[in-house]
Amino acid sequence: MDFKDGKTEYGIVPTVEPVLTDDYSLEEILAEYGSSREQQIMRDVEREVMEETAEAELPKDAATSGETVEPAAAGEETTAEKPAGAVPPQKKKRASKKMAEEKATAGEKEQQTARSRQEEARDKLLAQAVDLEKLEKEFPSPRPITLTDVVGSTVDAVMEEQEETLLKPRRGLFSRRKLEDTEQLYVSPEPEPEPDPEPIGLEKELSVCAADYREAYRRRKRRLLPAVLAALLPTAALAVEYYGVTIPYWSGDLRFQSIALLVCLSLTALLCRSVFARAVSMLSQKRCVSEVLISAATLVAAGDCVACLTLAERTAVQPYAAVACFALVFAQWGICRETRGMYDTFRTAAVDDEPPYLVTDTPRGACKQRGCVRGFYTIAKRDDFSTKAQTILLPVVLAASLVFAGLTSLGKGQGADFLLHWSATLLAGATFALPLCWGLPWAKLAKHLQKAGCAVAGWSGAEKISRRKSMILTDMDLFPPGTVRLNGVKVYGEEMRKVASYAATMAQAAGSGLERLFDRFLRGESAQYENVHDFNFYEEGGWGGTIRGESILMGTASFVRKMDVRLPGDINLKTGIFLAVDRQLVAVFAVKYNPAENVDFALRMMRRIHIVPILAARDPNITPALLRRKFSKGVRVEYPNLTGRVALSEVEQDRDLPRALLQREGLLPYAEAVAGSRRMCRTVRRSVVLSLVGSVAGTLLAAYLLSLQAFTLLTPLALEVFLLLWLLPVLLMADRASRY
Repeated sequence: MDFKDGKTEYGIVPTVEPVLTDDYSLEEILAEYGSSREQQIMRDVEREVMEETAEAELPKDAATSGETVEPAAAGEETTAEKPAGAVPPQKKKRASKKMAEEKATAGEKEQQTARSRQEEARDKLLAQAVDLEKLEKEFPSPRPITLTDVVGSTVDAVMEEQEETLLKPRRGLFSRRKLEDTEQLYVSPEPEPEPDPEPIGLEKELSVCAADYREAYRRRKRRLLPAVLAALLPTAALAVEYYGVTIPYWSGDLRFQSIALLVCLSLTALLCRSVFARAVSMLSQKRCVSEVLISAATLVAAGDCVACLTLAERTAVQPYAAVACFALVFAQWGICRETRGMYDTFRTAAVDDEPPYLVTDTPRGACKQRGCVRGFYTIAKRDDFSTKAQTILLPVVLAASLVFAGLTSLGKGQGADFLLHWSATLLAGATFALPLCWGLPWAKLAKHLQKAGCAVAGWSGAEKISRRKSMILTDMDLFPPGTVRLNGVKVYGEEMRKVASYAATMAQAAGSGLERLFDRFLRGESAQYENVHDFNFYEEGGWGGTIRGESILMGTASFVRKMDVRLPGDINLKTGIFLAVDRQLVAVFAVKYNPAENVDFALRMMRRIHIVPILAARDPNITPALLRRKFSKGVRVEYPNLTGRVALSEVEQDRDLPRALLQREGLLPYAEAVAGSRRMCRTVRRSVVLSLVGSVAGTLLAAYLLSLQAFTLLTPLALEVFLLLWLLPVLLMADRASRY
């Protein structure tokens, strides 16, 4: 069919309206079209007939009357004389009657004409219908359009218009610049990349590290005792003189006192040269720690002794060299204890290149995994909390001491006393407790863990595994090998070898603590493992799978009952394992769980330290109720759902950086590593905060007393007592680091 100017070769333009939901037949379309067309034709014919009738009536009336007939006025007499030529009333009646007959005859003729026209229109419609039927047969009607197609085409058109709008370049009014795209299409964000693993530097052999720290510890410890004696001499003389005892060549002779103090300070500095080496090393790493302040205070105190000997304008008071001697001794002690802690740690870690277990951190808490020692050295050498905190605050203390010394001496025109004032404020800020905040707790923890067969990778490792306050425990942690026994087996209608094979296969697929138990049973029956398919865990306390086309169920009594397996009435086992094949009970295993004393001790220790155990056991018998029966009644554990338990137990197979190493089996080394790390981290934080508060307080107090020139209150002996009082709480807290 060729369409030209909107018409077909037949002169008819077929209009097909889209049908959204229903399809209409050709007869229905023709009936609808024909009826509407017929009505239109009828209306046109009636209109033409009415017009012709109106035109025909007007001339007939005029011809009959011959003149215009006006109605008689009211009150005129009817007996008036009639004009000539008037028509009589009888004739008028006959004429009107004849006119009515003619009108009726004309109406009948017009009706007949209208009927004939209607018949002709009906014939034309039938002819058109025949033509449409021929067209329909020759050219089938198009497929009906559904509502889905209409909506889809509309959406596509809207999307195309939006894309054209976005891609259309914009340009400002009267702008001569080239067209530029100012709209950018939305690009979905890429998935966030996984965090990069922690970098691992050059790793040294742990055995070599242990040997190096052992030599350094012995060397520093050997020099510590002579340094203590050299520092005690001036302090002892000051204490004796304070109680009124006169010492020859000492009492009242400021020059001799300065010489003696300078000698003792030089000897102590020589024996404690590790402090200066540590200060230089930390400064090269842009770290300002207590050793830096103590080294600076030592040099300033030595310069003050020289100024006392050479400058006559200097105030006649004793130098603070005795305080500097004690500061060096405590700094040397802190370095020595830190070295001992590293030695014990690396010695334990070097026992085996592939330790049985390592402890890592997870989002849920500490987790015991299998792995290697790679990365342990890098983590252990990272900065501790004390170093980080001191690096933030001690530069402020150092600058403040210098400013206060200048204000209290140079500001008052006493330039000769500048070193005296600076040494006093600097020694008051470099408290004795600062070098011991990390070294003492760390050494005590490392020594304790070394006896337990585990090692923690310094501050970083201890902080990582203890910050969540929770531990993931598996079957083997709570019931290690040797604590689970098989008391007996009862078989129902099956061979013992088949029962042993199926039970061992299911236990191996589950990865539970019963794997070793059923493995020994399998070997005792000379059976072998089978291939299991469609293995599943069940929340009710059991496992399911398919072996050799048979449906296998294995678990607790309540589980097999819920799986529609009938059990004998004479069986009453709280910790029994039941095996069913095709919903028929084939074997019952009497499993006995014996609690271990070290596990009970570990659980009670975790409760004291407020560490929550997360039970990730795959053995259906190991539940919180069983733990309360076998261990202390106060045991509280977190028991996730089945999905959570399986996921947490699989974390044990991951390979993360080692935060701690375990050289022994069981829960006790694992618990001691986490609990000890938590106690040590808490001790270090408290000690650092207390020491920094004492440092700030000492600096401000010394500056205030120096501004008042109250040297009778700020004597060297009084300053030592003040610093020792701030040291006492740190010593007490460090002793508790290994008590848990």
